[in-house]
Amino acid sequence: MRGNENRVTLCLYLRVLTQVNIMTRYLLLPLLLLFMAGTQAAPDGEKLFQKHCSVCHGQDGRGGVGVPLSLSSFIDSVSDEYLKITIREDRPGRIMPSFTRLSDAQIGAIVAYMRGWSKQPAISRNMEPVKGNPEHGAQVFSQYCARCHGENGRGGKGTGVTFSRKRDLPIIAPALNNPGFLAAASDRMSMHKIVHGRAGTPMSPMLAAGQSEKDVDDVVSYIRSFQQHQEATTEEDVPPPALIADSPYSLDETVENIKQSITNQNFTLIRVDYLEHGLVPAGQENQKQVVVHFCNFGFLFKALAIDPRIGMFLPCRVTVVEKDGKVQVFAMNPERLSSLFNNEELNSACKEMTGVYETILEDSVL
Repeated sequence: MRGNENRVTLCLYLRVLTQVNIMTRYLLLPLLLLFMAGTQAAPDGEKLFQKHCSVCHGQDGRGGVGVPLSLSSFIDSVSDEYLKITIREDRPGRIMPSFTRLSDAQIGAIVAYMRGWSKQPAISRNMEPVKGNPEHGAQVFSQYCARCHGENGRGGKGTGVTFSRKRDLPIIAPALNNPGFLAAASDRMSMHKIVHGRAGTPMSPMLAAGQSEKDVDDVVSYIRSFQQHQEATTEEDVPPPALIADSPYSLDETVENIKQSITNQNFTLIRVDYLEHGLVPAGQENQKQVVVHFCNFGFLFKALAIDPRIGMFLPCRVTVVEKDGKVQVFAMNPERLSSLFNNEELNSACKEMTGVYETILEDSVL
């Protein structure tokens, strides 16, 4: 009898202990998860920099297409906040993209790695505005700054709009009239760079060039005025991504009309092919989707000299599609693409090319 009582007591004890363990596990689970999150490896700033930044700024931050970040005259003059905003927000219309997929911790790790290039502690971000005369600043800027930073601070040749720079230049002067730069840079940071210049680059101290501190304030105020004049882009301002025309002719007749129009525009016909060529096994292409490739090599070389990125949508092509008995002609809109590059010279070339496309489409469907 006593043995049975002992066995019952032991079973009850084990059951209670099991329930306590279950309850304990549920109570400790949130604490365990927090502990595990806290012990996860921190993001590796060096690896993140090599993966996302080095292709433009160099593996050691000494520059390439992008500005040299490891120069003491740069890294010692910018705050961590400036770097974080720049990485997150990008430079709209420039080669520098936005890294929206990186977490705050990853961006912080990249900035911490970059900060290791300097022996100086990071400066604080001083948001106190500089008070000056922007009208006079525009005159000083035109005389001393525009030759590198471009008229109205928009940048010129080799200022971040192309993939190359002159080999005797250690730095590509950035565009200052850029919403990304203006959002990240404080007036005090701009003033520091203008006063002290940037050692190791063609940018010399402005005071050494004979300008006064008032001139510096005026130039900074002029740069800040860019932000006030930037207008929000509406859908009506954005060119359509494609040019489209309905053709009253058959697919074959439309293609012949396009070929004739290409010749009339002094362009060279390269080839006519199915749109799916190379994407599906040979012989299985949709024969109702045809693309006509053509080029004017004089125009091509001129455009590439302005900005090599134009090569992403060359050679020229027009696509003809027949569906449900209806024939349509398509061409990409170069003006839409050029709006992404923020290069005024390229805008002119793309506008000219858009005119060529429009003429070809019109000729082919009349």
